[in-house]
Amino acid sequence: MLIGEVSRHSGVSARMLRHYDAIGLVAPSERSTSGYRRYSEADLQRLFHVESLRSLGLSLPEVRRALDDPGFAPSELVEELVARTRERISAAEELLGRLDRVRAGGPDRWGEVLRTVALVRGLQSDDPSRRQLSALSTSEDDALRLVGPLAEALLAEPDPVVAGALRWAVRQSGDEALDVLAPALDSPDGQRRERAVTTIAQLSTERSTAVLTGVLGHADDAIRHRAALALGSRGEPVAVAVLVEMVLTGHQDVEAAEVLGALARHHDLTDPVGAVLAHAVQRGGGGPGPRTRITQALAELPAALARPTLEVLGRDDDPEVARTAAYVLQRFATTAAAGHAGC
Repeated sequence: MLIGEVSRHSGVSARMLRHYDAIGLVAPSERSTSGYRRYSEADLQRLFHVESLRSLGLSLPEVRRALDDPGFAPSELVEELVARTRERISAAEELLGRLDRVRAGGPDRWGEVLRTVALVRGLQSDDPSRRQLSALSTSEDDALRLVGPLAEALLAEPDPVVAGALRWAVRQSGDEALDVLAPALDSPDGQRRERAVTTIAQLSTERSTAVLTGVLGHADDAIRHRAALALGSRGEPVAVAVLVEMVLTGHQDVEAAEVLGALARHHDLTDPVGAVLAHAVQRGGGGPGPRTRITQALAELPAALARPTLEVLGRDDDPEVARTAAYVLQRFATTAAAGHAGC
């Protein structure tokens, strides 16, 4: 077949066929009776192999090596092609994600488009200081427009300083961020869950309260405890049981005791808090350690409520528990005497 016929049947341009010929990759090996160069069956077979290999992404030098090098290992080339293809896909996905985030921001003017692109690129920078600067330069309008990218950046942020800046930026969007943060509470990634609950705890809204209430039974203790501390600080009685559990188990027991005391003093929850602590003591408190922590937690409550349970603990078989209870009772008495003297 002559070059024109080969081009028509193969779909390879005559210009490319001449280039293959010039570099010695595929050259016509026969001549017609008129002296024109013709492609033999073997030449056409080689051309088919060349085009097949090029369709896999090989360069022309790699194609030549694959066809002519006796020591060529196809498996190695395939692995290399797989790696290259994955890199291209990753780059394309990154670009697509960036475009989706820009589109989600709904920019109407070029100025907004450029600012959105700059913020998104800054949040994706490898430099923590640049990510922090991007977060801190986010305005309230930016936060509302880019709440998705900001929340996702926060959930993925390993640097605690940058994460703090991102939390500030995300909080400007209010409840809008919960659409991204709430589902992350069930992420298989523990750090992602912790970043989500920490940020939700800082959103003092009715919807965030509802989300936190919903995770008081979460399988992850860190999620449950963080939610209980936030809810207790908001005066929500639903947190009392988990807070008492934290005292018993020693997980952030000091913070839990302080929140229980605030609940009892400032949110008219004296009876529920005292009743749960008293019940824990009646059950034995789980051992000397938990009973000691309960005693310390009772010190945060009003004296009138705590005194009956402290008197029980003052007779505890464990000397440390009894001494701690006696000390708290004495402190209550001293405070009461000072108050009477002041009157």
